[in-house]
Amino acid sequence: MSATLGARASRPQSPRGWHSRGYLPHFDKPGKVQMLTFRLGDAMPAVRRAEWEAMLELKDEVARRQQIETYLDAGYGSCALRDRRCARIVEDALLHFDGERYGLLAWVVMPNHVHVLVETRDGHSVSKVMHSWKSFTAKEAQKVLGGAGGFWQP
Repeated sequence: MSATLGARASRPQSPRGWHSRGYLPHFDKPGKVQMLTFRLGDAMPAVRRAEWEAMLELKDEVARRQQIETYLDAGYGSCALRDRRCARIVEDALLHFDGERYGLLAWVVMPNHVHVLVETRDGHSVSKVMHSWKSFTAKEAQKVLGGAGGFWQP
């Protein structure tokens, strides 16, 4: 695996506690176990946006999460991770710094999204780890697929 994986994540960073960049909030604290999900850029097509927004209005958090997971599991978009080469790129990236920057507890690569259960380590924020995974895998998968442009959803 290329040494460019995680180049930006290698700078230690102080934990920030709860923070958000306008997306779902993140919590950075060494030793914190978190479930992370990231999805392909086309996993939620614009034609389905009204359905997605209706799900977000559900007041019951458990019901909302179940609906979102059902939606994602329906396999919308290109499902580029169905290609074993792309799935392997993602899995290898997840495993690359396991035990060093984070503790990887469990993961699954789905056709259009990824779930990761990870324990954070001192000096490596969730946002930097996620950026490392997404940046590296997007570049490598685009080489395999011969494409360009956004691969992961922000």
